[in-house]
Amino acid sequence: MRKRSVLIALLGLLVIAASSCSNTRVLTENQYRLASNKVAFEGDASGLSSSEVSSYIKQQTKSSFILGWIYNWSDPAKDNWINRALRKIGSAPVVFNGRMLNGSKENICRHLDYLGYYGSSVRTRVDTVKKNVRVTYYVSPGKRIKIDSLVFKLPEGEFSEEFDADRKNVLVKQGGWLSEQALETESARSAAYLRNKGYYNLTKFNYFFEADTLGPRTILTYEIRNYTRNEPEVNAEPLRKYHLGNVNINYPETLPFRGKVLTDINILKPGDLYSEQRANVNYNRYTALRLFSNVAIEMTPVDSVTVDCNINLTPSKLKGVKLNLEASTSSNGLFGVSPAVNFYNKNIFHGGEWLTLGFSGNFQRKFGTDLSANEFGITGSISFPKFIGLPYKVFSGANIPRTLLQASFNFQDRPEFKRSITTASWGYTGNSGIFYYQVNPVRATVVKVNNVTDEFQVQLLKNPLLYDSFYDHIDAGLSAQLYLTSDSSVIPKTSYWYARLGLDLAGNAISLFDKWLPHDGRGNKLIFGLAYSRYFKTELTLAKNFRFSPGSALAMRLTGGIGLAFGEYGWLPFEKQLYVGGASSMRGWQVRSLGPGSSQIYEMFTIASQTGNSKLEFDVEYRQKLFWKFEGAVFAEVGNIWLTYEELDSTWAETLAGDWGIGLRLNLDFILLRLDWGMKVYDPSIVGGNRWLGPGQWFSRNGSTLHFGVGYPF
Repeated sequence: MRKRSVLIALLGLLVIAASSCSNTRVLTENQYRLASNKVAFEGDASGLSSSEVSSYIKQQTKSSFILGWIYNWSDPAKDNWINRALRKIGSAPVVFNGRMLNGSKENICRHLDYLGYYGSSVRTRVDTVKKNVRVTYYVSPGKRIKIDSLVFKLPEGEFSEEFDADRKNVLVKQGGWLSEQALETESARSAAYLRNKGYYNLTKFNYFFEADTLGPRTILTYEIRNYTRNEPEVNAEPLRKYHLGNVNINYPETLPFRGKVLTDINILKPGDLYSEQRANVNYNRYTALRLFSNVAIEMTPVDSVTVDCNINLTPSKLKGVKLNLEASTSSNGLFGVSPAVNFYNKNIFHGGEWLTLGFSGNFQRKFGTDLSANEFGITGSISFPKFIGLPYKVFSGANIPRTLLQASFNFQDRPEFKRSITTASWGYTGNSGIFYYQVNPVRATVVKVNNVTDEFQVQLLKNPLLYDSFYDHIDAGLSAQLYLTSDSSVIPKTSYWYARLGLDLAGNAISLFDKWLPHDGRGNKLIFGLAYSRYFKTELTLAKNFRFSPGSALAMRLTGGIGLAFGEYGWLPFEKQLYVGGASSMRGWQVRSLGPGSSQIYEMFTIASQTGNSKLEFDVEYRQKLFWKFEGAVFAEVGNIWLTYEELDSTWAETLAGDWGIGLRLNLDFILLRLDWGMKVYDPSIVGGNRWLGPGQWFSRNGSTLHFGVGYPF
């Protein structure tokens, strides 16, 4: 406990020193550092937030004290390579400019007018402590005006009828607050609705608003005209509905493709009423093929009631190779590397079918010994751009489910045994923009184990769970992966979250035929001469990424899972059991070297292979851009795996392992290379000693692990 207290105190002092050491050393005599901006409201500020108002301040502070601290190490009087490097890595202080205060006040007042706070005022106070300036903006929001009466002026006829059908959705209402923001939002919303009803040439600029505030009551006139705000009235033309004329799908002749697929996917047909929404849906359907680098849907007016549609498709790269590599080494001499290479062809049968062939390996070796464990795998899949068995017309939305066929073979060569795993599945994948799914109604895995050493066989007999797990068997059932995110872009630019749920169910359907199935000497029912697994397994991951600025982010992840075997002779297959450790999980440990609970490393495995049937882990990582393409990271993790049917030899909380570490990343935009050093802080497997590890033990045997990976850990 004393070591832990000392460690916490040291870390606290470092944080205080870093945060308090301002980078004012590089300033000249008449310069001051802008340390902070603060917004304080005076009067009624309902509906306003200080963070929103702060964004309109012209001179902003910098959020990273770490980079400012590094910049402060440089000597402004010297121009050697060391000082140039420190200034390039670090972040220069923001030199306070008092002349920008008035501009900031004007910006804030204009924004408040836009929000409907008319006649607002802002005053400032500047506090100077040594070389640091703190500015406070005192904001007095102006008067808000209620809409007492709402008058509509609309073109007569069918247009007026279409508008009336949507009147309940109008955002500007009697009794609501008057603001330019509300009027702009309403005009954009209403124009989009009416364009979906055929009014191709209608925009938000056809909307005119006039507020009469001179009398005792405020009257707002809501008018739609047949000319825009930027045109004279002489340009007025009747607002008419448009229909599609010719619909052409254009792509280069050099692209080998069956045109019928593109025609079947298309939902824009000649004679259809023009709809902007349907055009966007069509855009998403073509984009989802992932064959085209650009999809452009162009509408060209032919006359006052007809538009021709041209769908122009630009092919993307159809073939390629993807590489991935993870490696780690621990202070006990164990080295592991996991390479993977994937070949893909996104148009293998000239109809948008994706073919993927993957080759992977996992090689572990202990330095100074002959001990090693090798694993090889090959995976093949083909994805068809349709729900096989149903026509395209059944799916009218933006996303069409794809049919996925997969097969894989994995061979493991360990000192204790050799094992082969063959898997095949058939399923469907798809998404709805932010919700992604993969459902495999049919999935089967055949596991064969041989070359089991006598010593390992003896150890298995002492552990019924592992004995069953290393029995030749078939694992057949269904599986599903569900993924939900607030930002589906490849590289999110703002804060986002995601949730991932995995489900695995095996053996239940087969068990209905148990009374007709033969059995082996242990009582296991057999199908095709193999015992079958019967279990349920689920894993859930929740993650949140906070972005504070373009160069810094805080990422958090919570993941848990459990697997339960059913039936008198049921077991959870070894390949389905849960584990932690490695380049993306509990980085103070190598893969499969932690748990379950406070267990020691199993003696039956020459190279650690710790597994359990339940798992819980929480990770937090702060990421900060350093210089050029380099990023730094500080992370901490807590978690473990457990066997739910065994009693713990200590309380559950005492079996939670903990680590922390630092990382360096090279972000080349198209690929991110990562190096993480994870150090154990609390090791529940230590018996008869202090489970808390201090700095002196991080450099000792088995006190830390170095990981290399591609991409962020989560």
